Amino acid sequence: MFPTEEAAVEWFEYWHWPDGEMACMRCGSPNCYRVKSGKPMPYRCRECKRYFSLKTGTAMEASNLPLRKWVYAIYLELTSLKGVSSMKLHRDLKISQSAAWFMKHRIREGLAAETVRLFTGPVEADEVYIGGLEKNKAKHKRTPGRGPSSKQPVVGIKDRDTKAVVGRVVDRLDAETLQGFVDEVAVPGAQLYTDDTSAYKNIDRPHETVKHSVGEYVRNQAHVNGVESFWAMLRRGYHGTYHKISVKHLQRYINEFAGRHNLRELDTIDQIHHVVAGMVGRRLLYRDLVAE
Repeated sequence: MFPTEEAAVEWFEYWHWPDGEMACMRCGSPNCYRVKSGKPMPYRCRECKRYFSLKTGTAMEASNLPLRKWVYAIYLELTSLKGVSSMKLHRDLKISQSAAWFMKHRIREGLAAETVRLFTGPVEADEVYIGGLEKNKAKHKRTPGRGPSSKQPVVGIKDRDTKAVVGRVVDRLDAETLQGFVDEVAVPGAQLYTDDTSAYKNIDRPHETVKHSVGEYVRNQAHVNGVESFWAMLRRGYHGTYHKISVKHLQRYINEFAGRHNLRELDTIDQIHHVVAGMVGRRLLYRDLVAE
């Protein structure tokens, strides 16, 4: 589908303007024209007097990379179940590693749009800790104590009806945080299944638990195997592809895996459509990504 840059441009034009009528990517006016030289940008609006490109107003804005490479990168991201590293993109697309890293985060902006859901249930909720082992850290970076104290807690919900997943990085796994997350993502009255974590006790909705503490993992319809399978895929991507995920960007990685999971039933080209649509209106600056 994309043997040349011109083919990629045509595809993006059709996606943005399916009826064939060009519209400004800045103000929406149809009073636009093509710039013959293509400089400084391929299109210009007579209303707002500004130039624009097919990347304007999206997470790709200000990128010097060809649209063809953007399509390839999105394709690789969607078809790699455990994610694709910036080093692989650097090699496959013949761009610098820093450009590939920035490209990855911009694509995650498109996948993040697929994590915004309101579940009707039944839903499964579970928690996981993400982070390296203390023994593998430099001594000055180790956290005193034992257990998962140095790891970052993450809570997730899976809707059994749509199979969709939402995950969120949190600071605590207390009742206020976990119950608030469930109430935000699942409609009131939706059936909830969890393990025997005490934080879910007395939640105001139908609720059944399985007692992992005594080796019980399934009881009739009560289990959290669905959301735990999502955690398993996340861990495989963490250890097998990325090797290290900073707490600063952890939510972006959660959005990546959840977004890819939520699109998995679609054809690949439809998945690409969804990611490109999700990138609209989500400008991301490099200086914001690397800021302390």
